[in-house]
Amino acid sequence: MSQNPNPFLRGYWNLKIVRTLCISYDDGSPHVWRNIHASQQFLSDEELVSSSCIVTNDFAVVSNGPEPLSDDVLAECDAGEGVSGEGVIGAVVYAIHGEDFDGRPVHVGDAYSAEAAREVVQRLTFETGYYSRCWEISREHITVDTWHYLADLADIATPEAMLFIAFRVPYSPAIGVKLISTPWTDQNLEHAEGITAEQLRQEHRNKGMPEDLANILELAGQADVRILILDADAPALLGLPLAES
Repeated sequence: MSQNPNPFLRGYWNLKIVRTLCISYDDGSPHVWRNIHASQQFLSDEELVSSSCIVTNDFAVVSNGPEPLSDDVLAECDAGEGVSGEGVIGAVVYAIHGEDFDGRPVHVGDAYSAEAAREVVQRLTFETGYYSRCWEISREHITVDTWHYLADLADIATPEAMLFIAFRVPYSPAIGVKLISTPWTDQNLEHAEGITAEQLRQEHRNKGMPEDLANILELAGQADVRILILDADAPALLGLPLAES
């Protein structure tokens, strides 16, 4: 399993659904999974199940469909590596793939209908309206001096170039931070603000932001957090250092 360097990061990234075929062989060889050939993507799940198919390393082609295979498709099968004869499609499986925190590909799971797969992706996808991008963490992650710095920002207009707004939570000693233009990645910041993540970090340094707060906001911004609340009664975030006493 990949090591997660950012405790604010959750879930998987770049989720996608791939329709695959679970194929068996008459001789009892282990099942294999293949993508359907591009020329037959239009076939419904019902039309695919129980059909005979030609299996290669990269794809499968239904061989007993309503229309004969074209010469081009047959030539592609002949040219493909690992052609292993004919099998029978036992099921159509909607594989859900994503990326781990470090970009490694991950097979998240399988569903047996497109609708079920889309529902899983929607539940796992981190988008506005589908999940909360609000975190409440202990104020023990920052020093007393940093707390006073943040409180001062909450009582004045936070400089616009810092891409966050500090605010007090009514009837509570907690202080919140509304992050702007997240995620704070080079790609998104260059698109939204015309700056890089390092330039934003330097802007925070130039404004005298304490290092512990700068580190926390950088991690939260990278993870696409929008609201961060620091409260003495909130639990510490596992993996995020506590401030030195």
